[in-house]
Amino acid sequence: MDLEDFKDDDTTAGGHIYLHQQRQKLHYLRLIEHEMPQLVAFRKPFIPPTTANPVVVRSIWYGGEEHPATAKRVLTVPLSRLPLKDEHAFHKARLLAGPRWTPTPPKDSGLKAEEGEGKGFIKISCEDFPEPAMNLKWASDTLDRLVAEANRNSEQFKDVPFDRRHLDAKVAKAKQGKRKQDMAGGAGRYAAPPSIKDFPKSWLPQPARPVSAKQ
Repeated sequence: MDLEDFKDDDTTAGGHIYLHQQRQKLHYLRLIEHEMPQLVAFRKPFIPPTTANPVVVRSIWYGGEEHPATAKRVLTVPLSRLPLKDEHAFHKARLLAGPRWTPTPPKDSGLKAEEGEGKGFIKISCEDFPEPAMNLKWASDTLDRLVAEANRNSEQFKDVPFDRRHLDAKVAKAKQGKRKQDMAGGAGRYAAPPSIKDFPKSWLPQPARPVSAKQ
């Protein structure tokens, strides 16, 4: 293949890359200057959600780029705002939610601790379906089934203790070194992690008395 000799009338490959970067920067500067002011027409005042809309839905968007996480939907709701009939129903809802219940709001939920009113928060996520609406529908239906089951014969579970292992595991994973007593309520005195010293002495086998030798 015959190529013309270089006559010093063009820049190098690195120079073309630099020019491309400058053109790309100029393109976005023009968008900022001419297009972004028009977005003011779509401005809406922020209205805090009321008790009629207690559910917070979180989604992930990568600016139009395809990514598996864009179909995921995360649903978070304060337990106190759910239509549960009594305290036994609240307790049963915590039992049914299991590790999806936490005494403090998830960091990515946008909720405040005061909104839980001491009853905690439930977080349900789904990314099993290809469409975002399908994942949100599954999470919403799961929450509806949880509320319906918690209100049905909730008294029979009032003596079942709440499993707090997922809360203790989260604290241990953070390597905080100390854990709070009564983690579910978020209150209590700080105490050192349990050790061999905390083992009940009444559970230890009694040592056998030495038998004296017969004369």
